[in-house]
Amino acid sequence: MRGTVIPVVTTRNADGSALWLAAFAVVFVVVLPVGNAFGVLSDYYLNLFGKYLSLAILALGMDLIWGYTGILSLGQAIFFGVGAYSIGMYMMLEGSGKGVYGEPVPDFMIWNQVYQLPFFWKPYTHVLVALGSSVLLPAALAALTGFLTFRRRLRGTYFAILTQAIAFAVWLMVNRNEMRLGGTNGLTDFKSILGFSLSDPRTLSALYVGTAALLVAAFLLSRWLVASKTGLVLQAIRDNERRLQFLGYNVAGYKIFVFAISAALAGLSGLLYAPQVGIITPSQIGVLPSLEIVIWVAFGGRGTLWGAVLGAISINWLRSVLTAAYPALWPIILGGLFVTVILFFPQGLVGVASQLRALVSRKRAFVAAAEAVPASKAEQQTL
Repeated sequence: MRGTVIPVVTTRNADGSALWLAAFAVVFVVVLPVGNAFGVLSDYYLNLFGKYLSLAILALGMDLIWGYTGILSLGQAIFFGVGAYSIGMYMMLEGSGKGVYGEPVPDFMIWNQVYQLPFFWKPYTHVLVALGSSVLLPAALAALTGFLTFRRRLRGTYFAILTQAIAFAVWLMVNRNEMRLGGTNGLTDFKSILGFSLSDPRTLSALYVGTAALLVAAFLLSRWLVASKTGLVLQAIRDNERRLQFLGYNVAGYKIFVFAISAALAGLSGLLYAPQVGIITPSQIGVLPSLEIVIWVAFGGRGTLWGAVLGAISINWLRSVLTAAYPALWPIILGGLFVTVILFFPQGLVGVASQLRALVSRKRAFVAAAEAVPASKAEQQTL
């Protein structure tokens, strides 16, 4: 990917992006829920769109740190998992006493002969703790990791390998029953959130609307950030980090900042994902999910924001369709998509659209020039 041309935000692009965002908000925040209310769109598909939109927030964070800053983090799924497990623990405790055993602890703890609530679970009886932990804890963990790495000028491949190793270690730990997080089965059987039953379609519809609105808000935040002076510095770090260091910029501080923002977005994504899907397991926070996030952004077009949203929605839609018919082939198809994009469409789907527009413009200019030549010859003959 080195040497790939990354689009730069301009005023014209920003105006076009605002129109696209307004259309996106109307369709996903208004039209789809209204269609569901009138029976045009089923509850199943509305819930499926809610899952895709929550994952698009995760992709936005990856685009900020990788697409705009040039830092390849292969551990973003950890922060997603922190958000999902945080709200999952709250929902498990809210449903305590309503399970098979009727005990004040989640059923999976009874299976593991744990009859007292572990100390780190107790704060999650409060929803504000769960919400804060979902967003702020990932940001704090990312800031700490960034402080220990970026200030030591760890960059490039070494940072990617380090985050991948951390993701693998976290995956191993969460798989263990001793962690009291459900082991390989994870957290599931959520019954309600804030007192509203998750089996009620109105609750899932409200979760969808909240997810769509928060995705629009996350996009606006990301767009404001990349268009600001801070965003220009982040892009300069991506293009020539050593020059910024020579000019006296606090490069490590900017990198820690964007890493924390991307982690907070990943945590928000997990917070919205778990109640709608109804489960969070270690398989969603390991190395492979982190790599998949990279593929979403590469497929859509990194450094564009829209590419991240488009890539997350389209790849996960493909996953839903193809895994139903060809589950064994999905990893091969996903890898093939990544290789194809890297080799033939390095700017992703958004870049392909730009290339098609440029091709149409050149063709129109050629046709106009060809029509102008006979006209000028006719004028010369008349004279």
